[in-house]
Order: sequence, then structure tokens, then C-alpha cells
Amino acid sequence: MTATHWKEQLDAVAGGAGRLTPEEACFLHDNAPIEDLRAAAAAMRNRLHDPNVVTYLVDRNINYSNVCVTDCKFCEFYRPPGHEEAYVLDRDVLLQKVAETVAVGGTRILLQGGHHPDLPLAWYVQLLRDIKSAFPSVELNAFSPPEIAHIAEVEGLSTLKVLETLRDAGMSGLPGGGGEILDDRIREQVSPKKLKTRPWLSVMGEAHSLGLVTSASQVIGFGETPEHRFHALAAVRDRQDESLAAFGRGFLSFVMWPLQHESRFGRVFGDRLGRTLGADEAAYLRHLALCRLFLDNIPHVGASWPTMGPEVAMRGLAFGADDFGSTMLEENVVSSAGSTHTCMTEPLIRKYVSQAGFRPRKRDSNYVLLSSDLD
Repeated sequence: MTATHWKEQLDAVAGGAGRLTPEEACFLHDNAPIEDLRAAAAAMRNRLHDPNVVTYLVDRNINYSNVCVTDCKFCEFYRPPGHEEAYVLDRDVLLQKVAETVAVGGTRILLQGGHHPDLPLAWYVQLLRDIKSAFPSVELNAFSPPEIAHIAEVEGLSTLKVLETLRDAGMSGLPGGGGEILDDRIREQVSPKKLKTRPWLSVMGEAHSLGLVTSASQVIGFGETPEHRFHALAAVRDRQDESLAAFGRGFLSFVMWPLQHESRFGRVFGDRLGRTLGADEAAYLRHLALCRLFLDNIPHVGASWPTMGPEVAMRGLAFGADDFGSTMLEENVVSSAGSTHTCMTEPLIRKYVSQAGFRPRKRDSNYVLLSSDLD
């Protein structure tokens, strides 16, 4: 690809008249000046959304249990069954966390845990019903494709039947967790027991068919190449094309962040000890811009303040992101890997978005704006 060609291709994609192939995206990743990527991603973002507005969500991430049998090499959060630090949250404690979220204007609860070998589907159903009974207006985006597949395996049911049962109990969305990089060459190295790419995407397709709110994600920094990254994004984009054609809906959003790992996994991904990031600021922003340009059929792209910090997330708003993410009034998985960016209040989000030169607007999980500007 010549310099003239890639600049023309960037302009075409930004204007909605072209689509990047994985090979072109790899070339741009390695060769395009970051300012050209930024400008193209910003132009595409501004074509899709109000150039002046950045949205955010007030929510809480509740990890109902840390028990897991998947043994992902990068996870600092999980504990095996029987471990002295293993837990399943008491229902009263969990409901109190929801109450605290509602009290500060929260509209969504994100429920995620591990692959618990002893919790039946009925336990998850009752969990959802208990929350909806006490807080009927709260949106429950819960679990992940690997968790759904695990519950289905425990029960001997199809993943579609599990999703239908959970939806009927009050689940309104299926987050894009457990995806990391949807390239089985990398998944086999870092999470060999976890759901592979095709079934992960299949569960998401079933969620789309049921009208559930869904998101896609990517974690970088496992030692993968740009080829792995864009092969994975192509799989997500293809799933989105299929879902939009079949059901008229698909992934509403996408978020990307770098892997974080602490000292006990330092030798798996390199010789460094202590907390390390899978990408520095420049690498993160470069890939963020390319994600916005590559995923032309996913409406929203978020900036990741929990991993990169709010200042870098602010800069991400100029690299194609139109959403600042959520308050995450509680977070345990990323923080267990050493992140110090683990909680954000609504006033702080509004401050950072305003400082970045945008108008902050509160939204719900469907990206419906909930209020006018409070400033």
C-alpha cells in the first residue's frame, strides 16, 4: 500500500465510503502517522454522533462471586473452589450494593463472576428476580458469553435456553466480557479452558436474537501481533453484519483496553515484575483510532479510564471515542491486577469530559440520553 493509497483509504473509511481489510489495518498500524489516524477516527466519530457530546453511564460492577475453574493465566481475581478467599456474596450484601448505586443516580448494575461449578441456573434466576423485585427500574446487564456457556454446561441446556430463562427473570443485557482477543491462537495460550471465538460469537448472536443489549470488547497486550488483533476485530465485525441483517440489532458498543497484570504473572508475559500494562499511551491511542475505523458497523466506542486513567481517556475522545464509560462505583477484577483507577463519580466524569472540550450527557445502557446538561 503506497502513502497515497493509505491516505485515500483513510479518507474513504472516515467518510463512510470504504471498509478496512485486516491487512490494510495492519499496514496502517505499523506505518500511518498517529495524527492521521486520529484525524480519520475523529472524522468518523463526528459523522456518526454529535461532535460536541460525550456520553457516560452511572452504574456499579458487582462481582457476585470470585470462584472459577477456568484458570486464565492473566486473571488475578479468581479463586479456585475451596480456597480460603473464595466467596459468593450474601444476598443482603448484594442488594445493599444495588441500593447504594440507586441512591447516587445509578441506572445499571453489571453482574459478573467466575465459572462456579456448583451454582445452578435457579440460583442466577433468583438473583435477578430479587434485584428486580427490590429495584424494578434498574437495568441488569449480567454475566458474559463464557458464563452463559458454563451455566448451560452445568445444567445440560442450550445456551439459547439459558439466555431466554435469564431474560425472563429480568436480565436486559449481556456484556462483552470473556472475549479478550477473539483469536483462538492467542486464546489457546492465555485462556485454554475458556470459550473459543466461534461459540463466544454464537452466544452473542443468540443474545441479539432475544433483543438483549450487548457490547464487544478487546484486551491487548498478550504478546499478540496486529494480525491477531484485526483478525479478532474482523470476527466481531462479521458477527455484527450477520446480526444486523437477521435481527435488526447487534452490538451497541465496543471498548478496548490494555492487559494489566501483577507480579505473580510477570513471568508469563515477560521478565518484568510488578504491575505492567499491555500497551503504553501511544500504542493504546493508535489502536483505539484503528478500532473506531475498523468497526464501522458498531455505533459507539468507549474510552477506558479504569486501565489508562482519566487523562488518557480524555485524549481518547479525540481518537474516535464518543463515550467515557461508566462510574463503576465498584470494581474488583481490574483492581486486583494492580490498577489504581478503580472508581469514578458522576461529577468527576462530567469534569473530565468538559475539560476535554465536550458536553457530558448521562445515558442508559441503550445510549438513550437521560437528562439535559447539568452545567
